[in-house]
Amino acid sequence: MTEEKWGIAHIFASFNNTIITITDLTGAETLAKISGGMVVKAARDESSPYTAMQMAMKVADAAKDKGIVGVHVRVRAPGGNKQRSPGPGAQAAIRALARAGLRIGRIEDVTPIPHDGTKPKGGKRGRRV
Repeated sequence: MTEEKWGIAHIFASFNNTIITITDLTGAETLAKISGGMVVKAARDESSPYTAMQMAMKVADAAKDKGIVGVHVRVRAPGGNKQRSPGPGAQAAIRALARAGLRIGRIEDVTPIPHDGTKPKGGKRGRRV
């Protein structure tokens, strides 16, 4: 019986863009990557769920050509002193990867969280709306 090849799908989802990279299990070798700008023309659509679905379909095809049968998913938001919640494309990308025929293993959040790093922008009283 042949060994099944698994990979890691790194999904970076901000509110301005979504980037999907599929690597081997060590994370050292990139097998396929795509960003929102490679799919749509308008900059405002780069982070949309529809774009994320199209991106996931393309990247899943490329990964399957290289023999990947399943992926562990790592979702990342900008993090640090910026937005800590992933953008609208993250959930759509995971769903589309599953629908494209890739098996989904573990899903984990790898957003960097500061242990008192730099000061967030917005002044002393934060952003007043």
